[in-house]
Amino acid sequence: MSNSITTSIYAYLENTLAGIAQAFPAVIPEQSARLAIAYSGGLDSSVLLHAAAQYASQHGIALFAFHIHHGISPNADQWQIHCAETCAKLNVAFDTRGIELHNDAKSGVEEAARIGRYAALGDLCRQHQIPLLLTAHHLDDQAETVLLQLLRGSGAAGLSGMDRWNTAPTLLGDDQLLMARPLLKVSRAALEEYVAKYVATQQLTYIEDESNHDPRYARNALRQQVMPVLAQYFPGFQERFSRSSGHMQTTQRLLIDLAAQDMAVCADGACLDLQHVRQLSGERIDNLLRYWFGLHHLRMPSSAWLSEMRQQLLEAKADAQLCVTHPDCHIRRHRNRVFLTPRDDIDRSEIEPQAFRWNGEAEMRFPEFGGVLHFDRVEQGIAADWLSAQPLQIQYRSGGERLKLAFNRPTKSIKYHYQAFDVPPWERERLPLVSSGKQILFAAGIGMDCVHLATGPGPHISLRWQADEIALK
Repeated sequence: MSNSITTSIYAYLENTLAGIAQAFPAVIPEQSARLAIAYSGGLDSSVLLHAAAQYASQHGIALFAFHIHHGISPNADQWQIHCAETCAKLNVAFDTRGIELHNDAKSGVEEAARIGRYAALGDLCRQHQIPLLLTAHHLDDQAETVLLQLLRGSGAAGLSGMDRWNTAPTLLGDDQLLMARPLLKVSRAALEEYVAKYVATQQLTYIEDESNHDPRYARNALRQQVMPVLAQYFPGFQERFSRSSGHMQTTQRLLIDLAAQDMAVCADGACLDLQHVRQLSGERIDNLLRYWFGLHHLRMPSSAWLSEMRQQLLEAKADAQLCVTHPDCHIRRHRNRVFLTPRDDIDRSEIEPQAFRWNGEAEMRFPEFGGVLHFDRVEQGIAADWLSAQPLQIQYRSGGERLKLAFNRPTKSIKYHYQAFDVPPWERERLPLVSSGKQILFAAGIGMDCVHLATGPGPHISLRWQADEIALK
């Protein structure tokens, strides 16, 4: 066998890394470059390890191989030993991480293993200060991905398949870590030919995961039963699938550019202004909403769900307290604006008022109320000595509370002030009050009652509430 396969695989690796070095100079600096590969011990990652080890040796790069022990197969311990021994022979730094599968009953073992594997790989990269992770995805993997997405009814984003390189913060837990696939244009047959050459001379060995033959997994069913038929009637279909995925990537980039332009017009801070959104066609609104969800790393909804949500947002009565539930958040409408809000299902009516004393602290944390109460020194506020002498209480609204913000303004209900300050209804539920006896001193989201504001010499204190950040998912 000629050296053409070895040369081409090495060339793909070299070209990919050269492209990354040009696009992201900090990822592969001229000095002290470090990169890692995801190494399962199987055929694909073994080829990548072998080629990457040669490349790293010739270019003075510190190469790491990270192996994830899923604990699913009874042979997993032996695979880990094999990977460690292979890396030692190639003079490649090796590290491993064991994971436990979560939610496998809900998402399936395959998906749970994938999520756990990438999270562990991200942790290992951060531990070893690795900015670039290589995976061994190849041309046939790309074809399988495109076909699976087509069978799921995916749009342009799904049919784009895998990128040559990208970040994956939701998977890897890091928006700075780059993941690259240098073998994405290499067929499985070429990898098998590469392996055959080096196995014969004992320079390369690999393991065979028995789960790869289990047709209960969708990819295996495609690989064993569908792809051979396609290859029989449509030789070279993998390259054509890859070319189609490239067209879809171009389409998706154009959709993103369009959504970014629409977002610039429709955004109102962190919200969307429905007055501008209504000027768009239904398709552009859906594209904008998908883009908005993507900015917040939220799962993409189905087309039917998105269409229903769009209809509710645009057609519900102006005073309707609209709340559409997404698996990762709530989508709410308030005064012609659309908000993404965390899914917060706490029943605050069950949280009892909490008595406390202020002893001069700059801040006090109240975990049950989800935030920190700050005591800021100001020119005009409550006299510090008076405040420290009072029995205080923090609580949520029970109804009927009133507040006077200024001496020349009338006392108004807390509800009135929330409306005047444009505080959305769902935020009001999270905002506590601070009182002394029956007198409200402070209402989060509004301000201080003026009744106890001191006019004499200081020090004076003003209360300020800082709510804990709640992630959208």
